Order: sequence, then structure tokens, then C-alpha cells
Amino acid sequence: MDLERTILRKVGEAIGRFRMIRDGDRVAVGVSGGKDSLTLLEALLLLQKRAPIHFSVSAFTIEQGKFLASIQPVGAYLLGRGIDWTCVEDGPSLNLLNEQPRHGCDICSRFRRRAVYEIARKLEANVIAFGHTADDFCESFLRNAMFTGRTSALPAVTWSRKKEFRLIRPLVYVTEDLTRAFSASLGAPVIPCGCSQKTGTVRRTLRDMLAEIEREHPFLKETMLSAMGNIEPGRLLDTRYLDLDGNSEESGFLSDENRLITVKSA
Repeated sequence: MDLERTILRKVGEAIGRFRMIRDGDRVAVGVSGGKDSLTLLEALLLLQKRAPIHFSVSAFTIEQGKFLASIQPVGAYLLGRGIDWTCVEDGPSLNLLNEQPRHGCDICSRFRRRAVYEIARKLEANVIAFGHTADDFCESFLRNAMFTGRTSALPAVTWSRKKEFRLIRPLVYVTEDLTRAFSASLGAPVIPCGCSQKTGTVRRTLRDMLAEIEREHPFLKETMLSAMGNIEPGRLLDTRYLDLDGNSEESGFLSDENRLITVKSA
């Protein structure tokens, strides 16, 4: 398998389908130090040279005190390649780590979002790219369905609350086995976040469950992604999308062989 060609094809498909990047965009890529964000950055840099539109790419890192080693080797690698990289230590996040060392991911995410927007403004970016992969989308879909009672997942494209930034996830069709192999081929230093090493979490449980099922069904994630883009509201239980009074011409959801048959007594 040609890793670069495969990843660029999948990233290009996502960008085209969801109109993630447009002419004149200034894209800021969140680099966490892990394999996924490094793969995303490399893919966008390669596509930047080949795309029929003009857009710029820069990288940024937020230090929240959770990297398992210094992030500087990643910075040296990026700067050595001439990539525009900005690293910011987020004081509020570091204070949070000291004051509430056992805080949850939701609080950390809120602090990170604020810091991301601040950096994007300084970089004069209008698009922020995150390295969430197909695995993240599938885990999010299952987590919401199984633990929050919602049929939803990560959005491929969304906007900040004030419409200041377009938030994109171009690796939506790229699985982590590809990012793992591709980042290794780059020779880039990988600095994982301590959160990714946690055990006994819902995310770890779902990840292990998917891995187990994939041993017999290797295209499971691709099928789940297809399902997220092929919704049949009439087959679900949300009454906002159901024709309970039979007013629609297409209200018959059951096939003929599954319809109830009333048998009159003789």
C-alpha cells in the first residue's frame, strides 16, 4: 500500500465532500505531538502544493501540562522543515492541573478550546484543523449512543459559536493504523499525551471492543462511517421525524411482508 497516496486520497475526499478548505483560507493545524496531528499536518502541506486553490498552513501546539515528555523535539522537527509553528503554555490549564489534578476531559476541553481560539486569532487564521481520525468518529458515535442517549458523533465541519472560525476534521476517513504507519515513515518525534494512556475509561473500553470485532470484520469502521452519512430518520424513534398520523405519501416504513395482517373471524 502506498501510504501517502492512500491518506491524501482520503483527506482529499473529506475536504471535497464537506467543503472544508476554500480558496484564500488560512488554516491553523492543532499539533498535539501525536501521530494523528502530525499526519494531518503533513497531508495538508502536501495537498497545499497540489490543490487548484490557494491556502496557507501553519501549526500550533498548546501546552496544558499533560505531555509525557517535552514537546520541543516536535517543534525542532517542524521548524527544521521550515514549517510555521507556534507553541503556547496555557496558564489557566496549568493552574487547573495543580488545583484539580483529577479533573475530567470535559473541563480540559473547554480550557483548550479557549486557548485554541486565542492562538488562531494571533495567527490570523479562519480555519482550525484537528487530527481526529475515523476511530475517534466511531468511538464518539458509540459513546453518545450507549452512554448519553444521543445519536450523534463528531462533526466533520462546524463553526465556532460566533462564526469566527471554521473547525474541520480532515482525517474523518483515515483510520489510526494508517496514521501510525505514516507518522513512523516520516521519522517525526511522537510525544503522546498522558490522557491517551489512561485505562479503565469509556473510550478505552470502546476502543478495545472495536478492535475485537474488527478481527472478524476488518471494514467495521468504514461501515460505521457510511452509516453516519446514510441516516434513515423514519427508522428511528425521534418523533420529530416520524409521520405518526400517516399524512406523508411515504409514511409506510414497513415492507409488505412485515406488515401486520388482521384476520377476520369466520
